[in-house]
Amino acid sequence: MFRLLLLLTVVTLAAGARLQLRPTPRLDGKIVGGKPVKIEEYPYQVSLQRYGSHVCGGSILGPNKILTAAHCISSSSASSLSIRHSSTYRGSEGVVIKVSSIAKHPDYDPFTTSHDVSVLTLSEPIKDSDIGKPITLVEAYATEGDREAVCTGWGTLSSGGSSPLQLQAVDVKEVDREECNRSYNGRITDTMICFASPGKDSCQGDSGGPLVVGDKQVGIVSWGRGCARPDYPGVYAHVAPLRTFIDKNL
Repeated sequence: MFRLLLLLTVVTLAAGARLQLRPTPRLDGKIVGGKPVKIEEYPYQVSLQRYGSHVCGGSILGPNKILTAAHCISSSSASSLSIRHSSTYRGSEGVVIKVSSIAKHPDYDPFTTSHDVSVLTLSEPIKDSDIGKPITLVEAYATEGDREAVCTGWGTLSSGGSSPLQLQAVDVKEVDREECNRSYNGRITDTMICFASPGKDSCQGDSGGPLVVGDKQVGIVSWGRGCARPDYPGVYAHVAPLRTFIDKNL
């Protein structure tokens, strides 16, 4: 999906050993084991674009509000960003609207990827006549455990492969918090939840996109080690404890 800048590529290669020791935000990859779908099935999904190119996913929270991951916008100005909504395809159709301001969680930590959430304000509202519709957020008091979810995005379909034009969806199941924490050597914080299924996962290019249980968003694609690796579940920003920040910026 998003092609990393040459500078970031060089830094990543130079820091290869360190990347094994800390979370790796999912900025350039795939949905693994998913299927092509239409935006009418997931009307809350948007493509977050930087200078017109897809970089991350996001979800519609209101007429002019978008939810995404903090790491997706950590090095971007609002003037460089826009969203494409109401489109099955990441680079065409639908409607493009510029971003006017960014609210990034003040406790976001790029080294641990804790509090990985941002709320974007658009320069104009999404019209009621458009396909794009808001997603309902999970309640702050929601109970964890044994949930089944769907994640959507436009990431590449295989490691090093090309990005699909059409939106993809994948079904995943919640992983016990303690089990996930053991997999990641204690790096799972209260603002993270884990989901996985054999051969299925979100991955780098799906960053910022929604993880939805039923009709409510419970997570935001955040980070993980590899993609669909049996011992390393996908890690998502945990919407429930982040509701205070999100609600404040709606």
